[in-house]
Amino acid sequence: MTIQVVVADDHKMFRAGVIELLHTFDDLEVVGQASTGVETLALVQDLQPDVLLLDLDMPDTVSTGFESVTTAVAVRTASPGTKVVVLTMHDDADLVRKLIHAGVSSYLVKSAGREELYAAIAAAARDENSVMVSVSRATATALSSGLTEGPSILTAREHDVLQCLARGGTNRSIGRELHLAEATIKRHLATIYNKLDAHTRLEVVRKAHALGLLS
Repeated sequence: MTIQVVVADDHKMFRAGVIELLHTFDDLEVVGQASTGVETLALVQDLQPDVLLLDLDMPDTVSTGFESVTTAVAVRTASPGTKVVVLTMHDDADLVRKLIHAGVSSYLVKSAGREELYAAIAAAARDENSVMVSVSRATATALSSGLTEGPSILTAREHDVLQCLARGGTNRSIGRELHLAEATIKRHLATIYNKLDAHTRLEVVRKAHALGLLS
C-alpha cells in the first residue's frame, strides 16, 4: 500500500530536503506541499492524504487563529482520515502533551533520523494505537514525570474498563469479565470518553497510552 503524504513547512529548503528523503521510500508518495497554515488546511481538505507531516511555525498560524494545537484539530476535522505527524524544532514537554491530546499520531523534533521519520509516518498510516515521540532525554524525562499522576484521572473501576477496552473488548465481553451489566459498562465508557476528551475507542486508547493509563 502506498502512503500518501502532504508536507507542510514554511522553510523551502528544509521542505525540499524532507520531500527528497521521503522519495527514497518506495511506499511513500508526496502528493502535496504547503508553506502556511491556511494553505495546509485547504490542501489536506482537498487531497485527503493518509498522513500530514506538519511543522508548527508557519506564517499566518497566529493571525488566523491556527495555533499549533488548533491546526492539528482543524486538520482532523477537515480530513478525519488524515493522521498528523508533527516535525518541529520545539523540544517542549507541555507542547507534546497538548498535541497528543489534540490527536496527533507522532511528535518528532527535526533532529530525528531518517528511519525514525519513516517509522512515525508508517505507524500513523497503519492507524496504530501507539504514539511515537522522538525528543531529547530532558524532554522525555519531563514527560515521564508529568505522566506519573495520570492514573488518578480515572476511578479504579474506570481503569479496569479501560484496560479491557484496550485489549479489544466489546461492551458485552467487558461486562462479562468484570461481572457488570452491559448498561453499566456503557456508562463507565461515557465517563471515560468525557474525562479524556475522546470521541472514539481508538482515540481513547491513544490518549490513555499517552497519559500512562495503560500498562
